[in-house]
Amino acid sequence: MSLTDTSQHANCSAMSDVLSRIGDKWSVMVVGMLSRNGTLRFNELKRMINGVSQRMLTLTLRNLERDGLVHRTIYPEVPPRVEYSLTEMGKTLQGPINALWDWSAENHVSILEARSIYDQQKIAVEAAEPRKIAYARGQ
Repeated sequence: MSLTDTSQHANCSAMSDVLSRIGDKWSVMVVGMLSRNGTLRFNELKRMINGVSQRMLTLTLRNLERDGLVHRTIYPEVPPRVEYSLTEMGKTLQGPINALWDWSAENHVSILEARSIYDQQKIAVEAAEPRKIAYARGQ
């Protein structure tokens, strides 16, 4: 079954399911880091991904493993050593994720400038509009 026909409800649901996983911020960051650095341990990933909590990284890695995108290897040592790497299917995301990563880096300043202009225009429009006052009904 091809998912290219998005007029079909089942296809939209399937696309939404997949995109919700690979499109969330932490999944993109994990796949990007594994793509650029190869096999990494949990704490290495945590240090590289600014702002991710231990719990969120754990959940993200677990979900990516469940979806067949990340492979988890446990070494029977004391303490146990756990490493994460992209699976063959996960590696197919390298191109799109790296393109998104590079696009973000190239356009970040322009996006910040656009936001600033938008915010300044919105403030100017709000300042020019008369204030609407909501009156409470008599008590």
